[in-house]
Amino acid sequence: MTLEDTARQVIDTTRYMSLGTVDPDGRARVSPVYYAPDGYDTFYWMSVPEAHHSLNIGRRPNVSMAIYDSTVPVGGDVRAVYLLAVAERVPDDELAAAAPIACRSRFPERPEPFPVEWLYPPERLRLWRARVTEHSVHVRGSDPEYGTGVDTRRVVTL
Repeated sequence: MTLEDTARQVIDTTRYMSLGTVDPDGRARVSPVYYAPDGYDTFYWMSVPEAHHSLNIGRRPNVSMAIYDSTVPVGGDVRAVYLLAVAERVPDDELAAAAPIACRSRFPERPEPFPVEWLYPPERLRLWRARVTEHSVHVRGSDPEYGTGVDTRRVVTL
């Protein structure tokens, strides 16, 4: 499996990502969010505008994201994708096009999509998106093909 294949598989099969934003005082803030990818370059999630990470995106739209399987045992083969992106609240005039992508269900335990109506006033949730500017993957130091003796990240093109 190539590094690109690994990245695609992690994105396609994982439910949550860690979303990294920056507080007004410069401190990092990390929040878990359920996401829906649109291909591999745009990621959607729902959140309230008052959430800490939502407010941070309003001030500083550059974000970092990590997607990985947290159930892998210690010492196991952790596969992770790291993303740099620019995030924003999806403008209301784009909701009709974006919401069906973002609200579709990706997992068998929830076969029906999230209701699109949840994203319009007077409801509290809004739709957010991150447009990826860089993808990279976690490479174990012991990887037989790409390992360097220490864990590293490798930039990939998806």
